[in-house]
Amino acid sequence: MEKPERSLRFMVEKWLVMAPAILVRVTRGSRARSNQSYVCVEASLSTGTFAIYLFRQGDGTWDVFPPDAKHPVMSVF
Repeated sequence: MEKPERSLRFMVEKWLVMAPAILVRVTRGSRARSNQSYVCVEASLSTGTFAIYLFRQGDGTWDVFPPDAKHPVMSVF
């Protein structure tokens, strides 16, 4: 199975395709100690301004949902 395209540019274009933005810019970004990266993309429209947060997943792709937290795992054999 092929991995779907989920680069940061692709995800921003995907979420803004229905809203022709006048201005789109990255307003915030972070790389936390827990290795969780995110960006805030702000779009100014004729009706107002809105923002979406995109989170970098463990496989390098971007999504609107934060990655799952890693918890200790115990295996029993």
